[in-house]
Amino acid sequence: MECRAQETTNSTEWVSLMSIQTREQPRHYFDPEKLEQLTQSIARHGILEPLLVRPLARNQYELVAGERRYRAALQLGLPEVPVVVRRLNDEEALQLALIENLQREDLNPIEETEGILQLLAFRLQMPVQAVPPLLYQMKNSLEKEADTRNNVIPNNSEQEQEIHAVFQNLGLMNWLSFTCNRLPLLNLPNEILDAIRSGRIAYTKALAIARVKDDGERQDLLTRAIANNLSLNQIRAHIIKIKPTQELQSPRVQVTNLHRRLLKAKLWEDPQRWSQAQALMAELESLLDQDSSNMSN
Repeated sequence: MECRAQETTNSTEWVSLMSIQTREQPRHYFDPEKLEQLTQSIARHGILEPLLVRPLARNQYELVAGERRYRAALQLGLPEVPVVVRRLNDEEALQLALIENLQREDLNPIEETEGILQLLAFRLQMPVQAVPPLLYQMKNSLEKEADTRNNVIPNNSEQEQEIHAVFQNLGLMNWLSFTCNRLPLLNLPNEILDAIRSGRIAYTKALAIARVKDDGERQDLLTRAIANNLSLNQIRAHIIKIKPTQELQSPRVQVTNLHRRLLKAKLWEDPQRWSQAQALMAELESLLDQDSSNMSN
């Protein structure tokens, strides 16, 4: 089902700012400096593009898109603002809000991922937390079919068709790219997530810093990377410097530490990482088989 507004009008109306209520938006972080620049622009030139709202009861409205303009108007104390009124259900309102922010490139990768998950949850009529396991299940099924049927994709279930339709309507990426590259972002340490959300660091740099296991060293590197605007290459070079040298550890300690980290990481809960781990374990088993063969000879 495509996002189609009912009783849609593109004509601009002027309504009281106090009659507009806000709702949870895909975008959570608003850069203070850019918001101040917008406020000054509106003070000089007015609101050039109307807000998008949907009607509520008794001449009340809910904001769908344009929260930066709404916040700037509040800061200026404007009595009225221009709006376009559309009758939208919850899914349509969320999709339009998401698309509006994406078209303006206002969302960071975390907000974009969370927004798409909300949209999928609406479309599939399930809790947000149930969507990632479903996507990973689709990915695993696709990989199994590729191995057994010469890359022939199986017939899609109704849920899979809905998921394909959502990503097709958004026009950003396909579901597989989203599953492999965006969902893992939500498992990053909290300080890394906060830095990405606030726009203080690019998510590619943040992903590199997240690989530092020691909490103190990771926080220190994050602080330095933001303060000095370190490049990705500089961050990687620093990680190599602080990475403990395995040469100082005995082979037995290395194996023991690796075993403990594997149990703690619970790789089997992440289908993508578990698939990679299985490939590596297969190589280890091959080495062990060679060792057993040599002993028998």
